[in-house]
Amino acid sequence: EHLSANGSSALKDILNKDILSSLLIAHIRRATIGDVDNRNAHPFVRKDITGRTWTLAHNGTIFEGDLLNRYYYIQNGTTDSERILLYLIDQIDSHIQYGSDLSDINIRAKLIEDMIVRLAPENKLNLLISDGEYLYVHKNEEKTLYRKRSEGSYIFATVPLDDGNWEDVPDNRLLVYKDGNEIYEGKPHEFYYHHSDEKMKMIFMEYASL
Repeated sequence: EHLSANGSSALKDILNKDILSSLLIAHIRRATIGDVDNRNAHPFVRKDITGRTWTLAHNGTIFEGDLLNRYYYIQNGTTDSERILLYLIDQIDSHIQYGSDLSDINIRAKLIEDMIVRLAPENKLNLLISDGEYLYVHKNEEKTLYRKRSEGSYIFATVPLDDGNWEDVPDNRLLVYKDGNEIYEGKPHEFYYHHSDEKMKMIFMEYASL
C-alpha cells in the first residue's frame, strides 16, 4: 500500500503472523519517479504466457529509458520500475514463442542477464526478481546492496540489518539463487552507476512536466 510502513495496519497484521516461504521479497519504497499511490507499490507482479508468475522490486532510477518508453501506455502505475518488469515479460514471451527452452535455468538466466546489460548504461539498476523458483539479484552501485548467509539461506538488504556478517553484493553481474544457494554468477559488465544530483534534478523536472 502507499502508506508509511510505520502507519500501515496491513503490515502489522502480516508481521504478527508466521511467514513461511522459501523465497520472500519485501520492499519499502522511497518514491522518486511515480506518484505515492497503491499502483506504484513494489514489488510488481506479472505472468508470462506460460502462466509463470514474475515478481520484481527495483531500488534505483532509469535515466536513459528508450527501451521502456512504450510501456508508459500499458502500465498500471507510473514508475520506471514497473516498466522494467513489463519489458522483461515481453522478452520472456518472445523467446518462448520462438522456441527457447526457458526450463533450462542457464538459458533463463542468460536472457535476464542480457536484458540487464541493455538497461544498465546510465541507470541505477538494483534488482530483486523472482520467477517463483529462482531469485535473480543485480546491483550496479557500490555499497547499496548487502547479503548475509544465515541458517542455510541468504538474506539481502539495502543496508545491513544487524551486527552479523554482511558482505557487499558483487557489482555489475547477475547472481541467481535457489533454496538458499547461489547457483549462477554471470559475467561482469562495465556499467557502474555513480550518483549525480544534477541527473536526479533533471529527471524530476522531466517527470514534473508530464
